[in-house]
Amino acid sequence: MFNLFKKKKPMVVVATLNARLQPDDRADIEDALDAAMAKHKHGVRVVGGGTLMAPDGEVSECDIEIELDDPSDATIEMVMRTLEAMLAPKGSRMNIPDQNRRIDFGLQEGLGLYLNGTDLPDEVYRDSDVNHVFAECQRLLQGIGAVSSHWQGPEETAFYMYGSDFKIMRERLAPFLNTYPLCQQCRVEQIA
Repeated sequence: MFNLFKKKKPMVVVATLNARLQPDDRADIEDALDAAMAKHKHGVRVVGGGTLMAPDGEVSECDIEIELDDPSDATIEMVMRTLEAMLAPKGSRMNIPDQNRRIDFGLQEGLGLYLNGTDLPDEVYRDSDVNHVFAECQRLLQGIGAVSSHWQGPEETAFYMYGSDFKIMRERLAPFLNTYPLCQQCRVEQIA
């Protein structure tokens, strides 16, 4: 008759990040979200996750399943803002299955750098270092972005970078990409 003290049932929502993250990189975000929510006792827990792959094996986006003790709009908003502070590129969305609702969110822009892995002279591959490309991109983007993940395909190696502004990231990288031998014939794409 009286349900005044009945506890609300937890609800699971799914944050789909428009981020090309390998499972280990996605797990780092899941762990950081879990730690932030536990520290402030928000009643929010990561309960799962997944990575959507394109037919060629490249990551296209990833999901984080999140259980909420209090499924209020304020709690959902807090989770989205926390993810944006970590890594939630533009085009990310929060799916709330129990309410048949979707909320778009995300702040960062994404840059994909695709290195040609098959068409350069043999000495370029022999004498160049992909780790140097990674380190130099991290250095050049300091303060506005970072390399967040990578992918090695059959013909290309990609670095996925997220930051405040795609155009500025591309401009900062351009002098290096134009001069380092391994970056010949590379592609730069906006991915978020």
